[in-house]
This record gives sequence, structure tokens and C-alpha cells, in this order.
Amino acid sequence: MPKIKIYNTLTRQIEEFVSSEEGIVKMYVCGPTVYDYSHIGHARTYISFDAIKKYFQLRGYKVIHVQNVTDIDDKIIKRANQEGKSWKEIADFYTEDYINAIEKLRIEPDILPRVTHHIEDIIDAVKRLIEKGYAYESNGSVYFDVSKYDAYGELSKKTGGENWRQEEEVIKEKKNPFDFALWKKMKEGEPYWESPWGYGRPGWHIECSVMSSKYLGVPIDIHGGGGDLIFPHHENERAQSEALFGIKPWVRYWLHTGMLTIRGEKMSKSLGNIVFLKDLLSKYKPEVIRLWVLSAHYRNQIEFNEELLRQAEANYKRITTAYIEIENQMKSAKPRFSLSKEEIETMNEIINLHREFHRAMSEDFNTTLAFKYWMEATSIYYKKVSNSENLSLFQSLKFLFDEIDRVFDILPQKVRSEGESELAESLIRLLIDVRKALREKGNYELADKIRSELGNIGIQLMDKGSETKYLVTRK
Repeated sequence: MPKIKIYNTLTRQIEEFVSSEEGIVKMYVCGPTVYDYSHIGHARTYISFDAIKKYFQLRGYKVIHVQNVTDIDDKIIKRANQEGKSWKEIADFYTEDYINAIEKLRIEPDILPRVTHHIEDIIDAVKRLIEKGYAYESNGSVYFDVSKYDAYGELSKKTGGENWRQEEEVIKEKKNPFDFALWKKMKEGEPYWESPWGYGRPGWHIECSVMSSKYLGVPIDIHGGGGDLIFPHHENERAQSEALFGIKPWVRYWLHTGMLTIRGEKMSKSLGNIVFLKDLLSKYKPEVIRLWVLSAHYRNQIEFNEELLRQAEANYKRITTAYIEIENQMKSAKPRFSLSKEEIETMNEIINLHREFHRAMSEDFNTTLAFKYWMEATSIYYKKVSNSENLSLFQSLKFLFDEIDRVFDILPQKVRSEGESELAESLIRLLIDVRKALREKGNYELADKIRSELGNIGIQLMDKGSETKYLVTRK
């Protein structure tokens, strides 16, 4: 297997991946601020890092994946005031929407910490930064003194001037205009917690430093998020964390996803072009959305439009249909003790695609190339294997499909077991026989309805000549 190499945003270079603990990858991904429904920009980032996680797992690593929920923030408070609700009602409602969305998209972080569950941890971290001389209290708020951290700006490559102004606090409270808030003094009507500096709430950046290190320790192997978080969020996280923990680097590899655009423009509320996941999931299968996201390299800009989703849907159907047919044909295919010249050439093509898949994923998780090789494998099946009776060819292709799907995670997941009910088997066969009789009598409308209804409950029928086979799946 080739060594895994990663593009590190901090160094702007491709580097060989070496974990801080052998065989373990500690990964933190910045989650959403839950003041609105999750959108496709979120999906792009979370699916990309889920695929990265799953490739590490395929290579034998144990991955500890933490993805936070920011459930207290200016935007949440503003939304609550607009709707006449409590901030907690808003946060809980949109947190549930977020969790529902990532579950459908087959994304399963190991830990989903919420900021409001870690207030004491955050207060303790702020106290320690003050004690170390990196932070100061001013009028009930606490700020990080950027002048005390020499490496500030290295991650984002931003230097001085207005580029460094990150918060809306009154400038006169700060020693420097670009110092950022660790703790915010309570404003009238806002939620608050008691602290040594009075009533208030956490600043945006400190929460991720605290929660990531609480569950992953230090250093962290991979810290990821959207490219828009590089500055100020990740720049500030890096500064306060290296100051707090006295370790450099606090994060070994910084990874960021590229921009998502709609009709060439950045997605934003002001442009009215935000696409919410709840709406997209009502039109497309989660697997189709995964395939669309992963057909682009995680660092590249990705364009959203319906045509690209329809193409992803067609590719999804082609791949899954081939996989189902391979599984079914394996039941009747026979093992052979020799291969023909043509079969040897086909076997070599399959083996080469497997090698190229790992090479692509090892070079900064190039899912674009990995997807290309999957489509090539699908073409090999239809052109060279589908009419074969050689079990070895089917087994090799199935192994390749399964291996690639460990990353893409789009194939049907079987729910049949060895103890599958004989009654269920008999009922399915009975419906297949009824459908066959209806077709013979020309009643195609009712025959198609049987097929459609079976498909809705996860039973896919496949006609091949006069014979019909089925596969039980779950979406």
C-alpha cells in the first residue's frame, strides 16, 4: 500500500501522514452553528471528511471523529428574538435537523459535543490563559492578546490592518483592535452563565479548542472544516490552543474543503441561493448526494446544479445495478481452475484498478480519480464479465466494488440474514409469480405497480429474460 499523503493548509504542502499515536487518527471537524436548517455547504464538508475517515479505517487505522455543535452564538440569539422563542428552542430544533441530515447521509461522528454542555471546561481554559499572560479581562469580557503569540497569521497568511479585525466588540475595550473574545460580557436579554468575570457566555473560537482537546487530547492529528473557517476561526483556535497547552503544533495537519457555488456564485442568504438539505433529501437519495460530493476533490470548488445531481443519480443507478447483478450472478457462477487469455487480461485490469484506487486515495484523498476507477470497473463488468460464468471474475469485481464503497458508502446495505424467514421468501416468490402472470396477460400497469411497491419496501426485482431475481436492501 502507498503511504498516505495530505495537503496541509498550514504549510501549503503535501506531507506524508504520520499519526501522533501509532494506528490511531484523532480528527476534529467543525460542526454547524445551529440557527437554521443544515444546507448543502455543510453536506459538502461533512461528507468529504467522512470519506477521509473511512479511507483511514480501510487502511486499518482506528479513527476517533469528533464533530461539534455550536448551540450558543449571536446568530442563534438573533433568530430566537425574531421568532419570539428561547435560544434553547432554536438550538435544539436545528440540532435535531442537523443530526437527522447527517444520519441519512451515513455520517456517524463518534462524539457530537455541544458548547453549552462544556461551559465549565471553557471557563477553566480562559482562566488558564489569563494566568499564562495570553489573555486579559476588560469590562467583564476576556480577550486573547494576539501580540503575545508570535505565530499569529501563519495559517491564514493574513497580515495586519483591517484584515485582522474579527469581532464586533467595542474597540476601546481591547489592547489591540485584532484581539478576539474568549468570554463575552452579558448583554441585556441574552442568555448567560456565571463566571469569575461576571455573567456572560463563551466566545466563538474557544469552544472548539476546549472540546476538541477534551476528547482527543493533544496534539490532534487532523483538524478540518470549510475553507471559510481558516480565518478567523481556525487562526484563532491555533493561537489560543498552542498558548494554552504549551505545545506546537497543536494540530499536525489542517485540512479544508473548497468553496461550494451555485450558478458560479458563493452560496449566501443575501443572494437567496441557499439549498437546505431537508429539501434536497426530499428529491434525491442520500447516496446520490454523497456520490455528487465525492465526485469532486475535497479541496476543489464544487458547483451545485440539478444537472450534476441528475448525472450523479444516473451513475449511482449504474453502479448499484451492476453490483446487484454481480451478487446474483455469483450464486450460479462456477469456480474454474484455469482462466482463458481474455479472462486473465480482464483479471489484470481489475487488479490494476484496485491498485490505482488506493494510489488515488493515498494522494490527498483524491475521490475524483477513485470515482473514475469505479466507473471503469462498472464498464468492465458490462462489457467483459456480465455474460461470463467464471466465479473468479465476479469475486474480483465484487471485492473491488466493496473496497471502493468502504469510502463512498453508497451501495445497498443488506438486511437479509442466514435466518431469513421462509414465509417472507415464499411471499416474495408468490408476488413475482403473480407479476409474471400479469405480464403474460398484458396487464403491465398492475405488474409495474407490484415491482414499484416491492421496491419501496427495499425489495428490488431484476428481470433477465423470462427469469426474475430479487435482492433485499435498505436505503
